[in-house]
Amino acid sequence: MFKSKIEILWIDDEIDLLKSHFIFLESRGYLIHPYSNGREGISALDCKKIDLVLLDENMPGLNGFETLSIIKQKNPNLPVIMVTKNEEEKIMDDAIGSKVSDYLIKPVNPNQILHSLKKTLNQKNLISEKASNQYQKDFRIMSLDILSANSFLDWFDLYKKFIYWKIELMESENNSMLNILENQLKEANLVFGKFIKNHYLSWLKSKEKSPNLSHNVFKKKIIPNLKKSKSTLLILIDNLRLDQWKIIEPLVNKFYNIEEEDLYCSILPTTTQYSRNSFFAGLTPNEIKNNFPDLWIDDIVRGNKNKHEKLLLSKQLESLNFKYEFEYFKITNFSDAKRMVSNLTELKKNALNAIVYNFVDILSHAKSEMNIIKELAFEDKGYLSLTFSWFKNSPLYELVQKASQFGFELIITSDHGTINVTNPVEVIGNKDTSFNLRYKYGKGLKFPEKKVFEMNDPINYELPKKSHQDKYVFALENAFFIYRNKFNEYAKHFMNSYQHGGISLQEMLLPLIRLSPK
Repeated sequence: MFKSKIEILWIDDEIDLLKSHFIFLESRGYLIHPYSNGREGISALDCKKIDLVLLDENMPGLNGFETLSIIKQKNPNLPVIMVTKNEEEKIMDDAIGSKVSDYLIKPVNPNQILHSLKKTLNQKNLISEKASNQYQKDFRIMSLDILSANSFLDWFDLYKKFIYWKIELMESENNSMLNILENQLKEANLVFGKFIKNHYLSWLKSKEKSPNLSHNVFKKKIIPNLKKSKSTLLILIDNLRLDQWKIIEPLVNKFYNIEEEDLYCSILPTTTQYSRNSFFAGLTPNEIKNNFPDLWIDDIVRGNKNKHEKLLLSKQLESLNFKYEFEYFKITNFSDAKRMVSNLTELKKNALNAIVYNFVDILSHAKSEMNIIKELAFEDKGYLSLTFSWFKNSPLYELVQKASQFGFELIITSDHGTINVTNPVEVIGNKDTSFNLRYKYGKGLKFPEKKVFEMNDPINYELPKKSHQDKYVFALENAFFIYRNKFNEYAKHFMNSYQHGGISLQEMLLPLIRLSPK
């Protein structure tokens, strides 16, 4: 049955003096159930459908805190607003610690009560409605910005705006505005793909005018901020997108101040083999293969393609005349992470501690294989929620807390992002074609030309190749490549999974956050 009025249980030993408040609130659509003591008020909970409790702190018999304790035992989620004459800080702390929803000091007028009721009962809806209205106003401006963006800085600013609105609109239980935003982001990725086609080569050729890319970001943005007198933790979280960073940022902010929040651009392909090796080497993939052939494993060769990161980092630091102590760590499991937390003080001797943390990458890949992950992270809203839950309970968060206590400087970044793929595209290749769903490398590749970015001359794009017939093709927007054989089966299997390797804002524009301990 539809409930027309919000029902308020008001417990106060001077309840007869509050009749004017009841009349005012009832004229605003509230139904008041008044009681003069805690025991009667608690009994009313068993027979009435109460939405909120207004509770006096100082009452004879059961006082406010004793009454509150029983109420929370009976209904832990029932909001309670405590009203008191006592302005002592300890009373306020006790009330907050007891999980009251609001705290008012007597005397209170009816408008104060009304404001507190609305804030407590409707805050989430009011904030959501405000965000939806503001985004609707921004929608047209962002649509024009998509069409007019002609520089990396334009896309940088626009993508940050998309992420801001995504986080704001996620608070709403109504997903309609969030769905509109996601569709607008798809439109942005369509135009961004064309932008990359037109500008990516010039970025590789012009070191002066290019944005910070995987192979030069260490030199430009990390080395200048290292100090011999202060130890820095560089934490590279594999697959961490900007929206995932913004979700965990409030937790990190408890212990660190943000000194600089920047973005840099991953090279293509946006995969660990290419982007992360380039990040640590300070070289493009083709330069790594030419300069250190023993440290590069070709795409079509099976095996671990990132096992030389420490050596590549060492060679880059040597080329940059970095003479301070450093160490490199790769964390792939819970035990490794806990061990690092325990041994953190030992790292103070190093100017730089480079840490690769692999969980987010594992999470995105698990979504393709595990039904439980598919259920929890069917779309970005669930995926971000899962990221927050993981980080809050992870050894990495413990590491951040402890690092702040020990005075470590902190840099958080990633090597590439990931995108939720929804559009299967047929591609044909031979048995030596690479396996990634967002890009393909090999010879004899056939594909719908309008839906890919094709590199016929990989060397020109600083990518290695084995024969003159080899080429790379990259998926645009939310596409993923499926071979003709068993097309429907694999398209269904990978639909709505998180993949990387191709061209999108989510995969290419990466957080680069510099922080100092509080």
